[in-house]
Amino acid sequence: MDIIHNGYVQIIISSIAVYLFIIIAIRLFGKKELSQLSVIDLVFILLISNSVQNAMVGSNSTLTGGLAAASALFVTNYIFKQFLYRFPKFSKFIQGAEILLIYNGKLNRKNMEKSRITEEELMEAIREHGVSGMEAVDLAILEVDGNISVLSNDFSHRTSKKRRSKQGISKNQ
Repeated sequence: MDIIHNGYVQIIISSIAVYLFIIIAIRLFGKKELSQLSVIDLVFILLISNSVQNAMVGSNSTLTGGLAAASALFVTNYIFKQFLYRFPKFSKFIQGAEILLIYNGKLNRKNMEKSRITEEELMEAIREHGVSGMEAVDLAILEVDGNISVLSNDFSHRTSKKRRSKQGISKNQ
């Protein structure tokens, strides 16, 4: 079986290119969006996956073509994760670094703007951690995965919760 003739090498190369493009695009898009998927974000992800499918497999809609694309993505993902693990500078370049939002009850506005988080969103996250207000927060950090970690009570109480998309709050709660 001639692999090049059947186009599987092209599928593998295209799949790897799309994978790398999506990683770079998500990195540029911002880590805030990683942990909170709204309906708009979900639709966006579904449409992106549909739009790049043809770029990966072209007109080849066979099972073998799909398996070649999936295999290329699995192998590329494994290699990529090994690079992230073995090369911390590469990991920091791709994933970014955590961002300090509050220190000793004081808001870091520069980092809030950098991470595109509003004060209202931060206050919601603080309340989700069981802390009454910003002045009671010793440390609040936007983690590389988009979650906000909060330390309070002289750094002795630490919580880290996933950020959720905005939802209405019922007055009956």
